[in-house]
Amino acid sequence: MSRHVATTMSCAALITLAGLIGAQPACAVPLEVYGQLPQVEDVALSPDGSQIAFVRTDGDARIIWMGPLADPRKALPIRVGEEKLRSIGWADDTHVLITVSATTLPAGFCCIRDEMFQLQVIDARTRRAEIVPRLDHLDTGNGEHWLNAIDGDPMVRTLDGHTVLFIRGVYYTSRTYPALFRLDLTTGVQEIIEKGAESTAGWLVGFHGKVIAEEDYYDRQQRWALLARLGGGSTMSEVASGRAGIDLPSVLGFGTEPNTLIVRFPEEDRNVWKLLSLQDGKLGPPMGEHKSFQNPIEDSRAHRMVGGAYVDDYPHYVFFDPQVEKRWDEILAAFRGEHVRLVSSSSDFTKFVVLVEGAAHGFAYFIIDLETGHAQLLAPVYSGVRRPLEVRRITYSAQDGRAIPAYLTLPAAREVKKLPLIVLPHGGPAARDSAEFDWWSQALADQGYAVLRPNYRGSSLSEKFLEAGFGQWGRKMQTDLSDGVRYLVKAGIVDPARVCIVGASYGGYAALAGVTLDPGVYRCAVAVAGISDLRRLLKREGWGRTQRYWDRFMGVTGPADPTLDAISPIEHIDAIHVPVLLIHGRDDTVVPYEQSQVMFDAMKRANKDVELVTLKHEDHWLSRSETRLQMLEASVQFLRAHNPPD
Repeated sequence: MSRHVATTMSCAALITLAGLIGAQPACAVPLEVYGQLPQVEDVALSPDGSQIAFVRTDGDARIIWMGPLADPRKALPIRVGEEKLRSIGWADDTHVLITVSATTLPAGFCCIRDEMFQLQVIDARTRRAEIVPRLDHLDTGNGEHWLNAIDGDPMVRTLDGHTVLFIRGVYYTSRTYPALFRLDLTTGVQEIIEKGAESTAGWLVGFHGKVIAEEDYYDRQQRWALLARLGGGSTMSEVASGRAGIDLPSVLGFGTEPNTLIVRFPEEDRNVWKLLSLQDGKLGPPMGEHKSFQNPIEDSRAHRMVGGAYVDDYPHYVFFDPQVEKRWDEILAAFRGEHVRLVSSSSDFTKFVVLVEGAAHGFAYFIIDLETGHAQLLAPVYSGVRRPLEVRRITYSAQDGRAIPAYLTLPAAREVKKLPLIVLPHGGPAARDSAEFDWWSQALADQGYAVLRPNYRGSSLSEKFLEAGFGQWGRKMQTDLSDGVRYLVKAGIVDPARVCIVGASYGGYAALAGVTLDPGVYRCAVAVAGISDLRRLLKREGWGRTQRYWDRFMGVTGPADPTLDAISPIEHIDAIHVPVLLIHGRDDTVVPYEQSQVMFDAMKRANKDVELVTLKHEDHWLSRSETRLQMLEASVQFLRAHNPPD
């Protein structure tokens, strides 16, 4: 009998025993559990709260289940094909909207494939699915060509008792432009109501079915403008404008008061929400006690913003209606000591789907009915994860004294002393980590490693913290990571001789930079979809906001800037003296596969210890179970070989 089989049997026996005595088994969850996509996700309630829809994963197939909320076990499956399912929601009580994507080259285009998003409408009564907008209903004269693609979430309005979708689509002549489609789900009638220009950034449709606000951005002038239809007038007026190279205000939706919109403005230390009057165009003071909200909460029937979510260690929710706030407090009290994430709700906020994480309930979806006072388990997110591993928030000082918040995931049943460490920086870099369940860090910790996830400067904790990363790509953003290692070593938690770095996207760049620009800290590195050649990347991005985004973090003035060489890993191959594993998806449209290929070739020519694992048919986001598991297994095998946890 092999050692692997014997270990598996031992864990199975422990799990059985744990079920009898109520204890938690001290054995690793198999990598297959973490490597597969979540078994249940994207749970959504219909506006009246009578129906539920959710996604189940079977291998690489993601299947939508729809049925009565009173008995989710009676839900029936609908297969959506080979496309990658991205989101699910209800347009009304009988129509489900799903967004899918595929890595493809649209007809009429050449050279660079991209991720194309499409919208499908499923009738819950007939269970028929249809892709919208319908291109066969369009007149393609005048040299115009239309793509069967969408850009952003559809807007849902109820007009004369009909459910009507307003969908931002794409057409092209000499270049691509946005367009706004109107689709009546009751009659099936479709029409184009707006054709945008190069400057058009977005529209908001009012409750009467006409565009009530428009966002414009003039890239060459770096000027933004917000237009609105004031006082019920027939023309649009400019109500706010300004200059910004990258960060722009945006209309989130309708406000809590009649004839108002909520507009998000980036300010010095946070994003603030303000009410914009549609009577006189005036802006009100910041909402929500000056909290920096990340996401709005919308009434699914009235389509008004009723609250907002912000994150510190975990998400928190603020409702502008005191009665709804009281209901949410009742839910939090029912799961006291655990962390609760709002997933979906009925339009009257009496029924909720929540995601609960904690010692008592593991990591699972629950259905809450406040009218009956009943809470029902829908399903755990990952079958086999009984209780998430411990995550500690820590804060350490960088070399220049800046406080760096981070999260340390710890292996089970091990003394927190002289542990092997994996540094796992997040991507972005304008993103952030939190204490919420993270499948990748949990999987690595379950193998016996402590896992450090630092929110290095440049993370989106606040506007000020984000701006602290400008010009620090490969510089202080990088040493913020190794400063965390030194902090854990000094505290006696980590063995300095057993530290590796692993990351994806920008985190993949940080892994490569860790062994080229900041050598001597790590004994191995794993870069998933990592950036190795910054000059090559910037040449691909071209001119405009996207390149300005990269330029401000890198502290350069474009691909010709000579200072790029100082922070580009491929220019510092000679500094690498440890094994490196490169992993990359062939269909990556964000960081091209060639970034790993050229790094692999350069390291091979220099006789460095390097491996390259290609994920076939995989994109930037590890969207398929087979290749996500392939990445995880290859990483763990490599880490065990070069930094054994035992």
